[in-house]
Amino acid sequence: MIDCILLGCGATMPLPARALSALVLRCRGRGILFDCGEGTQTALRREKVSPLKLDVIALTHYHGDHIFGLPGLLQTMSCLGRREALTVTGPPGLESALSPILELAAVEEFEIRLAEDSALSLHDLHPAWPEGAALTAFPTEHRVPSVGYVFSLPRPPKFMPERAEALGVAKSDWKTIIREPDALYPCASGMVKGRELLGEARHGMKVVFSGDTRPCPSLRDAARDADLLVHDATYASHDDRENAILYGHSLFREAAELAASAAAQRLWLTHFSQTIVSPKDALPEAQAVFPAAECGYDGKRVTLRYAEA
Repeated sequence: MIDCILLGCGATMPLPARALSALVLRCRGRGILFDCGEGTQTALRREKVSPLKLDVIALTHYHGDHIFGLPGLLQTMSCLGRREALTVTGPPGLESALSPILELAAVEEFEIRLAEDSALSLHDLHPAWPEGAALTAFPTEHRVPSVGYVFSLPRPPKFMPERAEALGVAKSDWKTIIREPDALYPCASGMVKGRELLGEARHGMKVVFSGDTRPCPSLRDAARDADLLVHDATYASHDDRENAILYGHSLFREAAELAASAAAQRLWLTHFSQTIVSPKDALPEAQAVFPAAECGYDGKRVTLRYAEA
């Protein structure tokens, strides 16, 4: 299962009940932090998420409302005794953007690995992540170089014990067959390929974090069949469309239209302008297009599980 917690849903400047952009995804006790605006440290503590269990910080771009929480968080990790390496990924310009931040944080106790515009195998970063779990960046449309992220967790086909038993495959091989389906295994008639003992492919899980962006084809493609799409909704009303285009953001309705066209399962609207006092007042605009749309808020969370047995 996957836990997703929205740590901050504000844009540009923090409000008393609305920290700036951040979301944490957890699986098997390990975590990915998407963006790190002001208020992220406090939100992590409030939600009982340990900074020591974060393996990746995935930055969508380098505007202050998405990165100004980073120096303090890195210092806190150091104070808490972190020794494991931390991967920080982002769009082109990562090294130059983070240079002053890393200088401010002055962390020497653990390695910070910069991975620009990367596709990451999470199991390679920490063995607690399931095999196949991946984080992949894709380009988005903002005023500066920017990316969104797809977290994907594939699910192996279901093992068919009744078929294995009928063919005389030793039970001691059953677990290995799931991990290594292309290998050959002894059976009563000789050898059988592991894949012949597995059922049809099963739907895994996918979470997509848009960052700041206009609706665009790369985001729609990334969000295809997503279990959760977390989408920029900086502006609520069609009256703000000119500003949305000018500053590289999305309207509530535009986010909903993209979620619908991508056949996403769930949509969280986030990154609200400080001019939006009550995001829920504008929610019907999105739900008219995509009924599963929800307004984000600091502390909003969901646990995602595989759809079928």
